[in-house]
Amino acid sequence: MPQVFTGSNPNQAWSDKRWLWILSPTIPVAFSGSLFAFAWSGQWWWLLFAPAFIHVLMPVLDLAFGEDFSNPPESAVAQLEQDFFYRALVWAYVPFQLAGTVFGAWLAATQPLPWYAYAGLVFSVGSFNGIGIATAHELGHKKETLDRWLAKIALAPTLYGHFYVEHNRGHHRRVATPEDPASARMGESFWAFLPRTVLGSLRSAWELERERLSRKEKGVWSVENDNLQAWALSIVMFGALTVWLGWQVLPFLVLQAVYGASMLEVVNYVEHYGLLRQKDASGRYVRCEPEHSWNSNHIVGNIVLYHLQRHSDHHAHPARRYQALRHFAEAPQLPAGYATMITAAYFPRLWYFLMDHRVVAHYAGDLNKINMQPSARQTLFKRWQKVEPVYTGPAV
Repeated sequence: MPQVFTGSNPNQAWSDKRWLWILSPTIPVAFSGSLFAFAWSGQWWWLLFAPAFIHVLMPVLDLAFGEDFSNPPESAVAQLEQDFFYRALVWAYVPFQLAGTVFGAWLAATQPLPWYAYAGLVFSVGSFNGIGIATAHELGHKKETLDRWLAKIALAPTLYGHFYVEHNRGHHRRVATPEDPASARMGESFWAFLPRTVLGSLRSAWELERERLSRKEKGVWSVENDNLQAWALSIVMFGALTVWLGWQVLPFLVLQAVYGASMLEVVNYVEHYGLLRQKDASGRYVRCEPEHSWNSNHIVGNIVLYHLQRHSDHHAHPARRYQALRHFAEAPQLPAGYATMITAAYFPRLWYFLMDHRVVAHYAGDLNKINMQPSARQTLFKRWQKVEPVYTGPAV
């Protein structure tokens, strides 16, 4: 059985942080507020608030507020899971996200923006739609019909509705294997990973729906195709905004969607980098355990992202709701929160410096247990084969 970690020290007690969770749906409110500040003041640098918050302020706040390794006691989990308050907080993100997207589209189509202000607007709207994919991630794992439709709606602004299918039925089944397009390999840069995961996820989502509908004796072009339903929502949204604002809004909508989707994929890159599920005696991959996902217990990032950084427990127990996710002692730990790590991932040399030795140490120097980029395998073996691994796991 996995060992549940009870704290960074024996005296660390769990606290619910109930009211702190309200900060999660305020992200699109704050980011949209920066758009209103720009419209009111005319100062273009307001449009830098969202990227500055993600890449500068959040890493600083993560450092300032530190980590929380504590877990809810099992006696509290049932009540946490049934508490309507937590579901409502996830729902609240979606209308604010859509409102901010519409306002950003209006600014892009009607205001005379210099190129740098236009770029800032793309990054701002793309940012809360990218974080909106994390909201869709939480909603899409639930069985309730409302949650699942809200997940598709949250994915509409990024044209990434197939994530609803691929993540739940593809990525969770193949996670931490070479066959998974969303699991990054050691020695694979983010820029090499990005086209592989985008194309691979699209192909996988389409094939998964084809297989599901075939079992129901229906064609892939059925109205029951979850991919087509989600993409239709994007078409309706983009079409309505185009009718209202004109064709000039389309480049903005596409650019912010590309940036928002890239935010999801850089998070995917971070979450399973180099990790590999081994095969059992029958040749099948072992069950996904906490050791197969990189984890982070930084408080600020976890509040903003609905505990997405406790990714190890999520993959080991995907039905568990975000407020009840736990830290496990054997889960490999990132050196910083997601905000810091996605920024580092854009710079391959920095990323390899931060992460490769952690991957090697996680497998106690056994390079054959690592999910490696085939083209980098020879180079990585030359570099790491004789290196004594240094333990960089979770604090105990």
